[in-house]
Amino acid sequence: MDETADPLRISLLALPETTPAAVYGLYEVLSSVGSIWDRLTGQETKVRRIAPAIVAPRKQTFNCAIGTPITPHASLTEARDSDVVIVTDLALPLADDAPARWADTMAWLTDMSAAGATICSVCTGSILLAEAGLLDGKDAASHWIAADIFRDRYPKVRFRPERIICDTAAGGRLITTGGASSWGELALHLIARYCGREEASRIARIYLLGDRSSGQLPFAAMANPRRHEDAVIERCQRWIADHYAQAHPVARLVAVSGLPERTFKRRFKAATGYAPVDYVQSLRIEEAKQMLEASAEPTEAIALAVGYEDPAFFRRLFKRHAGITPAQYRQRYRSISDSRI
Repeated sequence: MDETADPLRISLLALPETTPAAVYGLYEVLSSVGSIWDRLTGQETKVRRIAPAIVAPRKQTFNCAIGTPITPHASLTEARDSDVVIVTDLALPLADDAPARWADTMAWLTDMSAAGATICSVCTGSILLAEAGLLDGKDAASHWIAADIFRDRYPKVRFRPERIICDTAAGGRLITTGGASSWGELALHLIARYCGREEASRIARIYLLGDRSSGQLPFAAMANPRRHEDAVIERCQRWIADHYAQAHPVARLVAVSGLPERTFKRRFKAATGYAPVDYVQSLRIEEAKQMLEASAEPTEAIALAVGYEDPAFFRRLFKRHAGITPAQYRQRYRSISDSRI
C-alpha cells in the first residue's frame, strides 16, 4: 500500500443508544495504524495511515447508553468527506421512538453511501442500516439476539446470524459484523483492505485480536533490543540482520566482532539483552512468520530459507517461540490478514 496516499478518513458514528466499547476500541486501533508497530518493536513500516473521527448528530458531549460520556470530533453536517463510515453497536432493547429520532442520521448515511463511502456496522449497528433501507435484499450480520427484530421489522434483509462479517454487497462498500466484540474483526478487515495485509497482521499481533485460545505467543514479536553504546555489537547486529540464514551464525558473529568468543558473548548479552544464539533464533523465527503470512511456500522451504536444514527441528523451535505450529500460524494469520472475508 502507498504510504504517501492521503490518510483514510473513517467516521465512527455514535448515538445516544451507542455503547462505548466499539467507539473507543476502533478509535484507538485505527489511530495506531502505521505507527504502533514501529514504536514498540523498532521495525520501520511504511503504510497508509488512518484518520478516525467520532461523529454524532451534534458536536456536543453526550452520555451514551451506559452513561459514559462521548465527545464527538464533528457533527454529521461537518463529516461529509469520509471514505468509510462505521455505525457502532446500539444497546438493546431500543426505545420505541428511536427510529423516529434517527431520521437525520439515516439521511446522512444514505447521502454518504451515494457519495461512494464504504458503510459498515458493528453488531446491532446494522439495525440502523436496515431502518435506512440500505440492507434491503442483502445479506447482513448482527448480534444473534437481534434475529427477531430483523424477522419482524426488516423482512427484506437476509439476516445471517452465523456470520461474523458480511461483505458481499455494493461492490464491497457495505459491511456488517455480528457480535459486540466483532469491531476487532472489522478493524482488521478494513486495515487489510486499505493499508495492506501485512499491517493488519501487525495490528492483530499488537492488540491480540483474533483467536486467543493458544495464549499470547502466537501474537508475540521479537522484542526491540535495548539501546546501547557498544559499537562492536551494533556492527554485529547490522551484519546478522542480513546474514541470519548462514550456517554457524554465532561463530560468524564472533569472527565479525574480532573479539574472543567469551568476551563477545558477554558483551552481546549485556548490550542487547539476548544471548547470541537466542538473538539469531528470534530473527529467523520472525522472518519465517513473515514468509508464512505472505507466501504459500511449504514449511520445509521456509525452514531452509531462514537457515534450518532440518524441518522437524524448525517446527519444534517455531512452536517453542510462537506457541503453535507453522501450519497453524499460517492458517491464523492468512485468515486475519485476508482483505476479503
